[in-house]
Amino acid sequence: MTFDFDALKSYLVCPQSKAPLVLENETLVACDPENRLRYDIRDGIPLMLVDEATSLSLDEWSQIMSRHQRDPGTGQSVSG
Repeated sequence: MTFDFDALKSYLVCPQSKAPLVLENETLVACDPENRLRYDIRDGIPLMLVDEATSLSLDEWSQIMSRHQRDPGTGQSVSG
């Protein structure tokens, strides 16, 4: 099963911070600079459990945000 992020991105948010998410390889990353959580996608299903999320370093999170046209300090979208 393939996870169709584009079809669901307007519905999915980080369960802890309610921040939007970006798709990074086989994971979803919260666009919240305070939490910086990464959620795995297994067998096409996102595991949106805070207890199972990985906390990213500020540097790694900032790099991911930059790759997704988001401000590397705030996570806010910088694309028009």
